Formats: sequence, C-alpha cells, structure tokens
Amino acid sequence: MESFVERFRAKASKARQAQSRLKALEKMGPIQSIVEENVTPFVFPAPEKQAASPIIRMENVAVGYQPGRPILSNLNLRIDTEDRIALLGQNGNGKSTFAKLLAERLKEQAGTVTRAPGLKIAFFAQHQIDDLRPAESAVQHVRRMMPDATEPKVRAKVAQMGLPTAKMDTAAEKLSGGEKARLLMGLATLDAPNLLILDEPTNHLDIEARQSLVHALNDYPGAVILISHDRHMVEATMDRLWIVGDGTVSRYDGDLEDYKKLILSGARTGGGASGGAGSEPVEIVEPQVSKVDQRRQAAERREALKPLKKKISQLEIQISRLQKTIADFDEKLADPALYTKDPARATSLNKQRADAAKTLESCEEDWLGLTAEHDAAMAAE
Repeated sequence: MESFVERFRAKASKARQAQSRLKALEKMGPIQSIVEENVTPFVFPAPEKQAASPIIRMENVAVGYQPGRPILSNLNLRIDTEDRIALLGQNGNGKSTFAKLLAERLKEQAGTVTRAPGLKIAFFAQHQIDDLRPAESAVQHVRRMMPDATEPKVRAKVAQMGLPTAKMDTAAEKLSGGEKARLLMGLATLDAPNLLILDEPTNHLDIEARQSLVHALNDYPGAVILISHDRHMVEATMDRLWIVGDGTVSRYDGDLEDYKKLILSGARTGGGASGGAGSEPVEIVEPQVSKVDQRRQAAERREALKPLKKKISQLEIQISRLQKTIADFDEKLADPALYTKDPARATSLNKQRADAAKTLESCEEDWLGLTAEHDAAMAAE
C-alpha cells in the first residue's frame, strides 16, 4: 500500500477529491495485512493491451429509454486510460442510465460516442445477481465462458474470484449475497477489461470484503467508473467526481464534504441543487436562535438518537463476540487430528462455525444500515 500511496501522491494536487483519496489511503495502510489475512482478496486482471486515451469521448450526446424522451442530454465528456471517476447524484437522476450508456447497454439517441479501438468494458450492477443461473455452480458459469480451458484452469479462475474450494460446485442459488457478487464481478472481468464500471458493488459485501475491494480497485491499472453510496469506498478509490443531475452529467471540482454541503443547502432551502461544475451552494438564511434554545435543541436531538445509538452499540458487542467465537472455531478446526479422531465433532464444529458466520454477516449488514441512518440524521442537523 505504501508504494501505491507514493505513486498517487504526485497526482493528488489535481482536485480536492484527490486529496481526500490520499488521506483515505494513508489511513488504510496499517490495516491492509489484517484484511489480507482474514478475507480472500478480489483480483481484477490487468488489461492485456492498454487502449489509447481518450478511451471514450462524448459529443452532444443524449440517452434514454424512449425515443424523443432523453433521461440525460448535452453530454460532452471524455474518459481517459487511468481515470477514477465516482458518479454522484440522487436516486432516479440517471446514474445507472449513464453507466449503461458507457457499457453499451444503451444506445445514444443523439450525438456521438467514440470508443477507443479494441476497448474492453466490464460492467457490474447489483441487480445482475438475479441473472445468475440458479442451478449452476461457479465452475459451470466460468466454463461457459472458457469452453476450451482445462478443468484446473477453470477452477483456478474461480479461486481468483475469492470463492473457496468448498463453494466452487455449490449451486448459485445457495451462495450468499457476497459470494454471488464475487462471482459476478469475476465473470465481468474475465477478459481483462480496460474499463471497469461498478454500480453499487458493495451492497452484498461485509465490512472486510469492502476493504478488500478497495485494495483491488487501487491495484487495478485500468479506468474505473463507480456508483456507490459508500463514502469510504469513493474516497479511497476515486480521484474525480461527476454529478448526475438536472438531466445531464457535470464535472465537479470539490470533494465529498463539499458535495454534502451542496446537497444539504439545496434540501434546506427547498431546492433540488444537484451541483453542476459551476454551481454554488445556495446561501442559507437561518433565523437567530438563542444559546439556550440551541442547547435545548441539541439535547433533544441527542435524546432522539439514543435508541439508535444503543442498537448500534449492541450490534458492535455482538459482532465482537461472534468474531471471537468464529476465531475459536477456526483454532479447533485447524487441528488435523480432529478429523480422524472425532469426525462427528469436526462436522458439528463446521456447522456451528457456518451458523456463526451467517449471523455475523447479518449483524454487519444491520450495523452498516443503522450507522448510515445515524450519520444521515447527524448530517441533517
């Protein structure tokens, strides 16, 4: 990680978001070894041949689902070989529509989209999990895409996706949400793309897997377009922000903190500020509130958030206990003699560990949701 931070430091003067990314990367350095020890890493193969910049150029482009009714228009943008761009904007503004246009899932209605010769694009969207063949295993999915490969090569490719040997022949419908996401991302990047487009990739991943994805994106040498509500993911992997809103896509020179203030200013004044490249936050004129009233209001807000904070604390305690329980199971299951002397106990311990891991995954998802709710409530104050 240190070497990546040093390479990125030279670029970090480009924009405030680049500075945010540098700070996020430096904070991550000490925990990388912990993530690598406990979580199978994501691996995105490097492009076999680098495409010439710009890899995509748009001139006066419009796109939509019905003729004559574009969702987005006046698109005049370019994407270069090593761009790391996060798409921001409220739900329904057209982020996924723009991603589909880039991925050639939607055809432009007007204007010109020019792509570099030989450009390979990988596209992952959260809804694609439903497109997996339920009865087929990960090995069968990969074999469809590598029909001439030997069995060892197919299984090696599945292993690179982060699926353990025990899950390689499991039907897709029986995989966890995180395992399905790993499989889909692996299938999408099988051909070593030049551009990786990820639409909410972390929805089914636990905390450790999200950190592993951060490292994989930073190691990947191609261009990345990311749609995500995960602020840490954006700050740690992207160095440019584009805002999707008001029927178009605009470059944004601020960082996520600037963007949050912009959105809040629009919400408080009843506006729908989406913050194009030249937008200025709406000035807020607040009524004067006495210090006594301010303290009283702050106390009321703290009181209102107490139940939420209590749930978060309880989940953190439960998560810590489950992690210790799983570690204890792993220590016992690491003894080779257990499987010969007492195979029934080995089977029982494996089942108990799997149950604990499933409960842990559920707790972590609840913790992430409640934490996001708490952060949103604090930000809205």
